[in-house]
Amino acid sequence: MKIEGSVALVTGANRGLGASYAQLLLERGAAKVYAGARDVSRITDPRLIPLRIDVTDRSSIEAAARAATDVTLVINNAGVLTGTPVLGDEAGLREELEVNYLGPLAVSRTFAPILGANGGGALVNVLSVLAWLAFPHISGYSSAKAAHWAATNSLRIALQAQGTLVTAVYAAYLDTSMAAKVDAPKTSPGVVAAMTLDAVEADKHEVLADEVTRQVRAGLSGPLSALYPQLTLA
Repeated sequence: MKIEGSVALVTGANRGLGASYAQLLLERGAAKVYAGARDVSRITDPRLIPLRIDVTDRSSIEAAARAATDVTLVINNAGVLTGTPVLGDEAGLREELEVNYLGPLAVSRTFAPILGANGGGALVNVLSVLAWLAFPHISGYSSAKAAHWAATNSLRIALQAQGTLVTAVYAAYLDTSMAAKVDAPKTSPGVVAAMTLDAVEADKHEVLADEVTRQVRAGLSGPLSALYPQLTLA
């Protein structure tokens, strides 16, 4: 699909990667950009249409769908990182699942009929290399993103008949507040946003945003010890 002339919705558009998506959509000629956020007062660009969406609040998603019936591109970007390990606090695990899996899935389910009615369009799910790779201290995040990865594969099949492209975005560390304390190479959110919109225009199903992500993706077909060398230690 073409970005120019499209009508887009971005969740979590008030900062980081979401803000980069919203700005780049405008620059590439989107006819309208709905900027979804829990606090719409943080959407200050007058070219954007603020739209209150809390992905943990189904009524807010339904209200957003009633207000944005012309959408042709949905970008599920909103997310959270609680730092909860899989054997950690259940409340943290539930928050990870609600924000990073069930919430985006609810957005997809609610907006899928709108995309279908408007010609199919595209649905973008922002995942993570951590959907494929677990770090012990943030393994709750990995679990939630892995669930969303599986759901994304299912959505491709479910929405194929209505002509909706489903594109998943995978990246390692981004130069945003979520990874502010991480001392490692980071990718600019603007670069990831550009790669994503390029992929949508080229009808591609995946975006592998950096070398780490490409290596992990390739490593999924190998032995577990390739991704988890500690398993070979005795």
